[in-house]
Amino acid sequence: MSPRRVTLADVAKAAGVSRPTASLVLSGRGRELRISQDVEQRVLKAADELQYRPNIVSVGLRTGTSRTIGFVSDTVATSRLAGDMIKGALEAARDRGFMLFIGETEGDAELERLLLQAMHDRQVDGLILASMFTRTIKVPKGITASPVVLLNAVPKGPAVLPAVLPHEVEAGRLAARVLLDAGHRDGIYLIGVGPGLRNVPSESVAALERLVGIREALGEAGVKVAGARTCFDWQPEYGLAATRDLLETVRPRALICFNDRIAMGAYQALDDFGLKVPADVSVVSFDDHPIASWMRPGLTTVALPHYELGRKAVDVLFTEMDRDPAELGAAAEVHRVPMPVRSRDSVAPPSGAHSPG
Repeated sequence: MSPRRVTLADVAKAAGVSRPTASLVLSGRGRELRISQDVEQRVLKAADELQYRPNIVSVGLRTGTSRTIGFVSDTVATSRLAGDMIKGALEAARDRGFMLFIGETEGDAELERLLLQAMHDRQVDGLILASMFTRTIKVPKGITASPVVLLNAVPKGPAVLPAVLPHEVEAGRLAARVLLDAGHRDGIYLIGVGPGLRNVPSESVAALERLVGIREALGEAGVKVAGARTCFDWQPEYGLAATRDLLETVRPRALICFNDRIAMGAYQALDDFGLKVPADVSVVSFDDHPIASWMRPGLTTVALPHYELGRKAVDVLFTEMDRDPAELGAAAEVHRVPMPVRSRDSVAPPSGAHSPG
């Protein structure tokens, strides 16, 4: 048989005060209503000794809040790469005394609708709609029944929702600067997309913004992208095939790979052609996937700040929750989270020739 729950009346009796007085003290309003410090200390001591915990349901009925946040994602929860987004959101919510309800859609629109409805039925105080990969999404109907923040996603068409995104344009600039700072001025090739902005899938926000940043930083230095090979998918086998195709015709001095899995394939292709990283070819990439530190030599990459993204999403959501309901959706501000460079051993000053030897 489970022990009886300690009630507010129990605390009041132990402290020798009325139930309303105990309630005011425990809600933090004791000083405001001139309850003496002696009475306040007695109530707090009694609550501590009895291990009193407020009834969240009844508190919610009185205050109109449930102290919960809904987090609905596509595949974030089961992704090792992006799981830190949930960790960041969980910790930011916990710091404010809120719980996070997590649901995953696996890309199923109907499941997404049902999950969002379930969150609303549980009267969550706000919602975070998250994507594992930065992409454009169709905002579900009825989602704005409570404050909402998009995480790692931007809406298709006109938007009235705030979004939290990695700063991909600056990441592209940083990747290019890594090579420029090492002395590279020519023979820089892209593996994944490019070289022009037309050579980017329209739905890939990260690819487009990274390419914009790369071209900006190189252009400011008077350097042009020497060429590029696209990848059907950003997986090692496509990075391998694209880099092999490049090496059949040219000897690059540096590669900018659009994610670490592509770079893993590029490493294999370079090795197949007897080229060493970074002595013959420097390689820089994006994401800071665990494989980046496992590869030999270690891969220099611009990291996706998953944990910081999760925390920022909760911070922005609380700002939305504090707004007057009439103001919700008044501004669709985009909040960018910096992407730091993880310097390892895959970049060195240029050496060697352009053409195959």
